[in-house]
Order: sequence, then structure tokens, then C-alpha cells
Amino acid sequence: MKGNEILALLDEPACEHNHKQKSGCSAPKPGATAGGCAFDGAQITLLPIADVAHLVHGPIGCTGSSWDNRGSFSSGALINRLGLTTDLNEQDVIMGNGERRLFHAVRHIVNRYHPAAVFIYNTCVPAMEGDDIEAVCRAAATATGVLVIAIDVAGFYGSKNLGNRLAGEMMVKQVIGGREPAPWPEDSPFLPEHRHDIGLIGEYNIAGEFWHIQPLLDELGIRVLGTLSGDGRFAEIQTLHRAQVNMLVCSRALINVARALEQRYGIPWFEGSFYGVRATSESLRQLAALTEDHDLMRRTDAVIEREEQAANQALAPFRERLRGRKALLYTGGVKSWSVVSALQDLGMTVVATGTRKSTEEDKQRIRELMGDDALMLDEGNARTLLDVVYRYQADMMIAGGRNMYTAYKARLPFLDINQEREHAYAGYRGIVTLAEQLCQTLESPIWTQTHARAPWH
Repeated sequence: MKGNEILALLDEPACEHNHKQKSGCSAPKPGATAGGCAFDGAQITLLPIADVAHLVHGPIGCTGSSWDNRGSFSSGALINRLGLTTDLNEQDVIMGNGERRLFHAVRHIVNRYHPAAVFIYNTCVPAMEGDDIEAVCRAAATATGVLVIAIDVAGFYGSKNLGNRLAGEMMVKQVIGGREPAPWPEDSPFLPEHRHDIGLIGEYNIAGEFWHIQPLLDELGIRVLGTLSGDGRFAEIQTLHRAQVNMLVCSRALINVARALEQRYGIPWFEGSFYGVRATSESLRQLAALTEDHDLMRRTDAVIEREEQAANQALAPFRERLRGRKALLYTGGVKSWSVVSALQDLGMTVVATGTRKSTEEDKQRIRELMGDDALMLDEGNARTLLDVVYRYQADMMIAGGRNMYTAYKARLPFLDINQEREHAYAGYRGIVTLAEQLCQTLESPIWTQTHARAPWH
């Protein structure tokens, strides 16, 4: 990867961070890879593509540290669940065996597992050695008849966010546009003028949550050509250039993909969320509006009215139990504002939210939801988080798994909202699940015991 290509990705024109001199994407802070390197970010972006073999070229430690770190569900192929690596050791480095090991690894994988494609992730050691992985990819593709793609994301290139963008850039350059989509089924109940194809960018199907949304889109005659990359398939992602509209779910990670597809193919895009009743309804309306199909807009409003009525009825008893409860939300990206909306839908108050991985657009949405005086946390060490909890008398902490023990040591109810979670919170069904989990967390009998005076007092 050339330095000017990395700088071009950091200087993302569609990202508001670049309009700020001190916090732009083009001016990363030293130590930015402490929260995940470029290789880690690329794996997060691409591992959910289920029928692709993901081969890590480097020491086995890179694979062990990054594999299976996101709970993305698949409805079919599971080749991506294999932890594949060339397992370079000291002898390979000294003797220069890296390229040979890589070629034979690809040939073995194709013969045994028959993947739709092979992605090779370059890591720090072979990048410093100078292994020509692109030449190996060409030779392996010729030998096996399967597309082999080099994902050059050595960890020292930069942060996890840069790795997200590098992976997205490779999809735009080498994958998207490689195949035409299949025709609509002849028995489709929708007339040709009411059939619409869309793409989803930055949607990872965590805990299978997109499966709450898919039936609604099918009912409306909206076909998802492909997702980048939750429950993704290689052939589907190749057809994304034919989408009429793209919905960007996580702007910080893959905004460069949405912009590139708009520039290359004229595909309009918007950033939306499926967390909470209001956000889900607004996203469905925006999808319909960008298709310019008035019949679809009318049918979308009817579906939204029906689903909102059912959701509100299911949420009524939970809202009574959650009304007035205060939560500290420490997450990032789209969840920094979309989960705020979901919690407000349940009658809760968010005393502060994390913005470490949020764009300026994300922060503006937070201000619209929480007011201009909203407390936004750029840094979330344990002391800072607990100070906010005590100052605002928060009832619980909602954050990622790394903050769990901070909350438990403070005897504070905690709910995991990040990619390791086991429950799907998206859509009208997901908000009911979120309400159930919040109530179970807050009302657990353990909290009365942890706050009770010890018997010897």
C-alpha cells in the first residue's frame, strides 16, 4: 500500500472531520492503533462475508488476536468461521519462505473448502519483509481458477478505522461491479416499476439483527442486492453497482464506499439506523423517498403505521418500568446517537454518550436528540465514566464488553451494546428485545444485595 493512497483515504471529503483543523481524519494522534490496528479494522469489515476464505498472511498471533471478534450471524455458508493463516515463523522470515507458503496455502484452501473467493490479509511482518502478495494472488488465481484478492492492511499503516476504509476501498476497486444481479423472480407480486434494488453499507448483522428488517423490505418490494458485509455473499457484493439507493449504517467505517459508488455509478445514499422505533421508521421512509416511487412511499407509510402500533403495544408495560431511569451510554459511531433515540423511545434519559468513534454528523444528531448541552465523552477511562455515573446519578451503564468490569466493580447494572452481544436490538422487534434486556438488567435481585449493608455492620 502506497503512502499517498493511505493519505487519500484519511482525507475523506465526505467526512465532516476533515473540515476541522485539529481533529480531522488526516491528522491521526500518536498511539491510534492502541484500540485496534488497520489489519484488525479490515477483518472487522470483511470477515462477515460468509462464503469467502479469509487467509491471514503472517504470524499466528495476528489471527488469534482478531479472528471471531464480531458476532455477525450467517444464514448459510460458514467458511468465514475458519481461522486460516500461513503461520509464519522465524525460519520463514530468515529464509524468505513467505510467498511460497502463501501460494501453497491458497491452493490447499481452494481444493479443500471451495470458497467463492480468497481474501489474503497482509500483516506487519510480511509487509516489512517485502512479500509481493499481489503477484502471489495472480499466480494462485491462475492455478486455482478462483479469484484471489490481496487486502494490504499491515497493522502499522494506522488505526482500525483506516483498516475499515482500506478494506472498503479494495471492495470498490476489485469486487463491486464484477457481476450483474440476477433477474427478479417471474412470480414476483410487484410490477417492474415497483421493484427496487438497494445496497446496505456498514451493516454487520450483529446477533442476526438485520433479519428483523429483511421481512419488511421483502413485503415492500425492496430487494437487498448485497450487504457490506453482514451475512454477505461474494457474488451479491459484486452486484452492488446496480443498486438504486445505498443506505450507510456506519459512516465512520465505510463512508468512502458510499461516496465512491455515488461518484462511479450515480447511486444516491443516506446515513440511517434501525435502532429504535423512530429511527427505523425514518430509515424506511428515506429508502422509499430516494426511489421516487410514490406507490412505494404510500405502502411504506402503511407498513410503518402497522409496525409502530404493534411495537408500542408490546412496549407499553416496559415503558412503565423504564420511565425516568437514567443511563450512561458509552459506545461510538452510529450507536452513539441511534441508541440514544432507542432509549428515549423507551422513556429513559441518557445522561451522557461516548463519541470517540463518532463523526461530526453523529455529534450533530446527538445534539438534536439530547440538546445543545449534551455531555459527549471523547475518552472513557474508568475514572471518567464512574465520575459521570455518580455526578448524574445514572442507574446503569450501557457500553462495550471492555467496560463491563468497571461497572460491576462499582456495583452498577451493565448492558453490552457492542458487537459481542448475544441479542438483536434492531428494528421494531429488536426494540422490544432491548426493553426486555434493560428491565432484566435493572431489576435483577443481585443489586439489592450488593447495595445492602454487610451483616457485621
